[in-house]
Amino acid sequence: MKILKTKGVCAKEIGVELNGNIIEKIEFFGGCDGNTVAIEKLVEGMSIEEVIKRLEGIGCSSRGTSCPDQLAKLLRELI
Repeated sequence: MKILKTKGVCAKEIGVELNGNIIEKIEFFGGCDGNTVAIEKLVEGMSIEEVIKRLEGIGCSSRGTSCPDQLAKLLRELI
């Protein structure tokens, strides 16, 4: 599992395990547990491109980013 650092959100890191361009497993370290677990369950089995398309640009409060947005940005760096 590759561990990626986040910026500007409650989750400090996101673990990503890939099989080619398919997400095998995602794990958020920190953040709102119910929301991050839901994201983990929803994106497992999806392609990197589909996750980026669905999650990129989602905001949280006045942060200008969110845990889903950070996941999309980190996945973009992997492709």
